[in-house]
Amino acid sequence: MEELFDRLNTQGLVLTSIPRRAFAFFIDDLIVSFLMFIAFYSSFANAKTVEEVVVITNNLFVYIVLLKIIYHTFFVWQYGATMGKMLFGMKVVDENNFYNLNFSKSLIRAVVRVFSEAVFYLGFLWGVLNPTRQTWHDKACGSIVIDA
Repeated sequence: MEELFDRLNTQGLVLTSIPRRAFAFFIDDLIVSFLMFIAFYSSFANAKTVEEVVVITNNLFVYIVLLKIIYHTFFVWQYGATMGKMLFGMKVVDENNFYNLNFSKSLIRAVVRVFSEAVFYLGFLWGVLNPTRQTWHDKACGSIVIDA
């Protein structure tokens, strides 16, 4: 851990704060929700009650999970950050060399991120309690989130 902090200092890099990561998380979830609503607008438009919306959302669970995985994998792999992270000026990088993650690490990160969310957000809580601010999905693929 000390070695990581020394290497970050040498490169002039700073770990992103937890509140900024939380804001980016919120933005990314809004984007995914909006995409789901657009993709399945006809289903949602026919819903007449909140209960019907809940049933439709439950029926789309697999699609929601897949969209989250695709969204997070693509943006982290191609840009080093999701749209929410870009908006708040942060980047996901490999903890060893500070480069963008390759496709397989981005995919692992996205899949474990969904799991972290599904288990009562415990994977995110781990990041709050961890000195390097690494969540389960960061640990799983060897990434850190830095200010860009």
